[in-house]
Amino acid sequence: MSFPTSEVLHDKADILQRKNDLDRALTLGNLEHVKIKIFFEDDSSKKSVETTIWGVTDNRVILKQGVVIPVNRIHKII
Repeated sequence: MSFPTSEVLHDKADILQRKNDLDRALTLGNLEHVKIKIFFEDDSSKKSVETTIWGVTDNRVILKQGVVIPVNRIHKII
């Protein structure tokens, strides 16, 4: 997969909510081993994945087996 550098969310409140959702999902993954659903967009289409988040940086979400999704390409976390 290839990811553009542009942000998929345009509202500052949505961007803040995404950060809060990522922090919550990271905690759930580390403590409870809960899988969450991430809706994201690469250079060709919108996609989703159900997984456990292993790490979150300012710019990236780290999943199992070193898979990385840029934060700015994530639409929603459930």
